[in-house]
Amino acid sequence: MPIDDLSEEKRLDASFPPNKWAYFLLVAVGVFMSTVDSSIVNLALPVIMADFTQPITVMEWVVMSYLLTVSALLLTFGRLSDLRGRRWVYCRGFLVFIVGSLLCSVSQSVWLLIAARAFQGIGAAMLMACSPAIIVDVFPPAERGRALGMVGTVVAAGLTTGPALGGYILEYLSWRAIFYINIPIGLAASIAAARALKDGPADVVRREPFDWIGAILLALCLCSALYLISHIQNLMGTPLAAAAVLLLTLLAGAGFIWVEGRTAHPLLDLSLFRIRLFTLPVISATLLFCGLFTIVFLNPFYLLHPAGYTVEQAGLLMMVPFVLLFVISPFSGALADRIGSRLLCSLGMLLLAITLYAFSRLDSSAGNIDLIWRLALTGLGIALFLPPNSAAAMGSVPPSQRGTASGMVASARNFGMVFGVALAGTVFNLVFTHLSGGESLKVFRAELTPYFMAAYSVAMQVGGALVAAGAVLSYLRGRDKPSRR
Repeated sequence: MPIDDLSEEKRLDASFPPNKWAYFLLVAVGVFMSTVDSSIVNLALPVIMADFTQPITVMEWVVMSYLLTVSALLLTFGRLSDLRGRRWVYCRGFLVFIVGSLLCSVSQSVWLLIAARAFQGIGAAMLMACSPAIIVDVFPPAERGRALGMVGTVVAAGLTTGPALGGYILEYLSWRAIFYINIPIGLAASIAAARALKDGPADVVRREPFDWIGAILLALCLCSALYLISHIQNLMGTPLAAAAVLLLTLLAGAGFIWVEGRTAHPLLDLSLFRIRLFTLPVISATLLFCGLFTIVFLNPFYLLHPAGYTVEQAGLLMMVPFVLLFVISPFSGALADRIGSRLLCSLGMLLLAITLYAFSRLDSSAGNIDLIWRLALTGLGIALFLPPNSAAAMGSVPPSQRGTASGMVASARNFGMVFGVALAGTVFNLVFTHLSGGESLKVFRAELTPYFMAAYSVAMQVGGALVAAGAVLSYLRGRDKPSRR
């Protein structure tokens, strides 16, 4: 580690600001706003699909364009926050997110909505890339698990509020109204963050060049890889196009690794991947969110179509896992400060894998109890995993690379979300189209129920297999011994 990085590490860890909870509050607002928006949009997809009369393979891009943009840019903005300061990135993130929300609300076609969601994703990436780094910067090591656990509580509050609020809005107002709620919250938070973060740990600037070539290559690699995954069914009929996208992915990835290994100030210091307690938690988080978003993406369609629930009822049911996350996350984080992350994270992944298999056994006549215990087990698994995993990954890297590590942790989460939506949509559509004789799910009819349930079951099993693999990796991370400082 360079000498100036050692001095910076000592300076950052020597003392922590007395107003750390004010920093936490500002992070909480950004996290709450982005999670409310995410959960409302997922619930609204069937309504938007009916409005624009588009198939599910197009509608998944309303979610995918947002998550793909976020995933492609998180590491870039994480590194930028190391150089320009968290305040610079965080405050501008609010403003971009607000403009994106406004564009979403006035979109007159599904393609304009998808483009607006991509722009909104730029702002979300700026917010998400800074959030864990700000927490780790201002909380001492012995309190980080608890603080990150409380961030998990905020996530749960947003995800819990989203379906309930979304169900109410969609029952009585247009789906466009779901985007308006971001505007007043974002404006107030942007002004407060600009003032509160000034001249603090989140306002430290480092005089190093930014790795633009690495950022462009990374974005190309991620975008082409996720496009390949999400369009695999269409690309199978055009092997040359599939080969071209695959080649672009491989070349961009190889180019990124080559550039990062040779530049003096890389976007991503590849030496981070030598830290097992950083690398395995990042991979495990990707697999967990892949499984989670299989549930989050497909369940609104299941609840509204074969199960026959109203939008308001579906919103209330989708609150269940996040109520558990709200209650358990602080305790999970505090317990991780005492016993480490390995056991809690492995158990959380295992519970989610079991839950996905349980969802695959549902039928179209499932009652409230059948759904509630599965959704509750989902929330329990996530709550046991998230705070300890984030604390372990962020606590294992030096302070000078916390922005980059924060971007990596957030990238893992969002890449998992994108991959989960893409894989669930692809598997569902492949099975549904095959069983229905080539028909795609644009407008649901009762006679399509057997095909829907078969496709839903296979998608859940695939998600469960990935999460089960993540449970093994989570255990292989080894023991971590949290600091008592």
